[in-house]
Amino acid sequence: MKFSGLFGRLKSVVIGMIHVKALPGTPLGCLKMSQIIEEACKEASTYCDAGIDGLIIENMHDIPYSFSVGPEVCACMTAVCTAVRRVCPVLPLGVQILSSANQQALAVALASGLDFIRAEGFVFSHVADEGLLNACAGDLLRYRKQIGAEHVQIFTDIKKKHSSHALTSDVSVEDTARAAEFFLSDGVILTGTSTGVQADPQQLREVSQSVKIPVLVGSGVTYDNVEGYLDANGLIIGSYFKKGGHWANAVEPEQVKRFIGKIHELRK
Repeated sequence: MKFSGLFGRLKSVVIGMIHVKALPGTPLGCLKMSQIIEEACKEASTYCDAGIDGLIIENMHDIPYSFSVGPEVCACMTAVCTAVRRVCPVLPLGVQILSSANQQALAVALASGLDFIRAEGFVFSHVADEGLLNACAGDLLRYRKQIGAEHVQIFTDIKKKHSSHALTSDVSVEDTARAAEFFLSDGVILTGTSTGVQADPQQLREVSQSVKIPVLVGSGVTYDNVEGYLDANGLIIGSYFKKGGHWANAVEPEQVKRFIGKIHELRK
């Protein structure tokens, strides 16, 4: 099933972010799993009530991020994702596990009945704030095949936020998108330089013209600037939907409803 089969439309799909509270074993972890699951399910219900098109579940509170993601993170994220799936039985759901735990995310998606993952470091190397991140496409797609998760789509960041791209300064964002498409990405994600920072609308147009796979915007979309991103296949929104516009805060129901109302009008 490709993007259109998953979401039922090709443009301006709104995907909300559930930022799971810090998991056990991480520096900020202080809640019981029952509390973490309850909070995630509460946010899922809020999003569903507002008419969201899809959700991504992410362990963003597990700062500082590590490339060595332990089995406890996979187990806990599976428990959270399974619970959210029960709350939203038919909504398209995805998962991202930081940092760059893309194979683990695939395993969690398969076990939890999710539809897609968001993957970092799919093509080219770059320096993330966690360290040097190398391309993973070859191993990741082989792993997906091996575990029988080919129905789980992989949406991949290009020129990832919170990173230096000096190593690939001679590779344009369009070339990066084309490389991801060549390496069988199911869709590419364009972002600003950091969480909540607006992506460049001109880059969106250029990338959209460069590839035939879906192009999603992964940061900085708000009620006031959404008109500049309507050509994107998907809009991944986290910060704007949170109280005060800060990703770490709780979801603000009225913010979500107001945005969804506007996007429905713009789609007409």
